[in-house]
Amino acid sequence: MKYCESIAQLKRRPTREVMVGPVGVGGNNPIRIQSMTTSNTRDVEATTQQIMRLADAGCEIARVTVQGMKEADSCEAIKNGLLQKGYSIPLVADIHFFPPAAMRVIDFVDKVRINPGNFVDKRASFKVIDYDDYSYAQELLKIEEKFTPLVEKCKSLKRAMRIGTNHGSLSDRIMNRYGDTPAGMVESALEFARICRKNDYHDFIFSMKSSNPQVMILAYRLLVAEMYKLGWDYPLHLGVTEAGEGEDGRIKSAMGIGSLLLDGIGDTIRVSLTEDPWHEIDPCRRLIKFTQEYSQQNELIFEERCRDFQNIERRAITYPKHIGMHKDGTVWVSASKNNQEDALFYQHLGCEVQLGRPQPKISSIDGLIIPDGDFYKQVLQPLQEIGISIFSSHSQEGVVPLLNLIEARQYVNQHKFLLNSQTSWALALSDESPDEWEAIPSLQPSLIIFRPSSSRVFKARRFFDWLKQNQIGIPVILNFQYSGSQEDLVIQASMEYGALFCDGLGEGIWLEAPYDINYLRHLSFSILQAARMRMVKTDFISCPSCGRTLFDLQEVTKRIRERTSHLPGVKIAIMGCIVNGPGEMADADFGYVGSKAGMIDLYVGKECVQKNIPFAEADDKLVELLKSYGKWQEPCLT
Repeated sequence: MKYCESIAQLKRRPTREVMVGPVGVGGNNPIRIQSMTTSNTRDVEATTQQIMRLADAGCEIARVTVQGMKEADSCEAIKNGLLQKGYSIPLVADIHFFPPAAMRVIDFVDKVRINPGNFVDKRASFKVIDYDDYSYAQELLKIEEKFTPLVEKCKSLKRAMRIGTNHGSLSDRIMNRYGDTPAGMVESALEFARICRKNDYHDFIFSMKSSNPQVMILAYRLLVAEMYKLGWDYPLHLGVTEAGEGEDGRIKSAMGIGSLLLDGIGDTIRVSLTEDPWHEIDPCRRLIKFTQEYSQQNELIFEERCRDFQNIERRAITYPKHIGMHKDGTVWVSASKNNQEDALFYQHLGCEVQLGRPQPKISSIDGLIIPDGDFYKQVLQPLQEIGISIFSSHSQEGVVPLLNLIEARQYVNQHKFLLNSQTSWALALSDESPDEWEAIPSLQPSLIIFRPSSSRVFKARRFFDWLKQNQIGIPVILNFQYSGSQEDLVIQASMEYGALFCDGLGEGIWLEAPYDINYLRHLSFSILQAARMRMVKTDFISCPSCGRTLFDLQEVTKRIRERTSHLPGVKIAIMGCIVNGPGEMADADFGYVGSKAGMIDLYVGKECVQKNIPFAEADDKLVELLKSYGKWQEPCLT
């Protein structure tokens, strides 16, 4: 099924142009950057100031929350204030649950965003309801009756619309027929799009957001595949919702948005962070920069036969007996000669130190690459004793050889009698041709390091397709090298590794960049976790805040993260309000949700288990809840 223009080259999907005020989205326009205010929309001055600061930072479209009539009326003053100050940036109203607010605010704004999961349907109660075809059709008629007036008004005023599905706020009706799935997300949006088209209204944009990059990627691809079948050409707004803050938020967003941009999918983007909104602009710019660089790199066209984007399955792998690897994703780092002199060397590899010797932890590396020249044996041997493999491209006793194709042929000829027994070695490939890959089965390497110099994602797709076609189960470590700033590294590495890991391609990460090994180890594990491969810390889902938020989301998120970040595999959602919080937590294990001023509700999954907890007590109550479900462990003081 076709979901993009090319899997070997970056070719942007052709779309129609949708005008959002004076800004064109799609068509021949560049990828547009947008963000959302965090101020109370009723506070006209504060909201206007935020939008001006966003525009000055490079934001091209600004969104505000509109939960009622007072907020809708405030948008008139906000829009007029912006124009008076010389700011023509388009204004978008975000609507949930209350269609009358949309009908009012569309007089003042350039675009309205509606959520098909709650524009007409009530908040999901997750009840099992048996809809036959007739009752389902009746529900669709109700949607058409309530939605059509907004469509007609947008059409007459030449206003744009975003039909924005969120994974966590699908209606009971959709979930009972399609499940809580990407397919349900797509159908939820298509129901509203069909009403738009029935009224000959086409100035709309789609979005398919989730806090899980894999779900988000699949939903967008399914939507585009459906549009190819239907002959539709509507633009797409990309984003990972509730991505969180700091580096983790940027990694998740770059992984989801970046993977799709490399597919040529996406016309406007927002990086949702639990930070001040102008901090979202820089990662957007970096994503667009790396996308533009990729558009100038091409891999030879090939027919992909083994990767099914609708059903991601990892390859069947035969792991080497004498090389330490992790089934959920292997992490390697490179060491310099100076590293061994560092008193914290073992800690930087993720190990705990007891009586001067390293002990493995959940976030310890699996492999260490050392340069030519002898490392101190007394430094390396304790690592090998705890299962960390040592690699080098130079011959050293007790170290796994890392060889290119020419070296590998010589090595195999010299060690034929040892192959398939005790000898382990790794084959390093870069830009070899498929004809040269034909030597791999006869060489029988223990594992492969794949390090293309350019077009990394496209070349890797081709290589993994060849491996699958030839039923070669040798594990592959992806080795990408970067030279840019730390900010560039986070975005580019998450984009490239994420595009492959989220498609089930690659068994490990060896990330090289001019930064210390402790940071590169940390970033590698964060990338694996964002791709839902190897979980080594708490996974936080936090909304970016908006005018509905009932507490200081940045401060609370920071506080809860500091207290609970040591719980591997536990997913905690921190949501600013009751309007969308319970639904948009999606797959979180535990939820901390603002219910009203000064009060917090706590959730286990989608069930509210404690209501109206005073704000001052809520953090302790969350820890008690984690303990009661056996998810708590005391933090390590070291």
